[in-house]
Amino acid sequence: MNMKNLSLPLVALTFLVLAGCATQTVVTLQNGTQYLTKDIPKTKTADGFYEFTDIAGKHIRVKADDVATVRKED
Repeated sequence: MNMKNLSLPLVALTFLVLAGCATQTVVTLQNGTQYLTKDIPKTKTADGFYEFTDIAGKHIRVKADDVATVRKED
């Protein structure tokens, strides 16, 4: 078999496997606002904030006291 014919399916398979590694997470604030993140957010930083990137690519920083729950999306 030609190596070029095998490379495209292998590349596609690699991207599918890597896409499965990200764990979408729902961050719910005390006021009911929910953020869907690409991955598990960084835990509380030294200055008392959670930092994460939502699925739109926006960087979010919230006070830890304002966070009600952090859970994996079902």
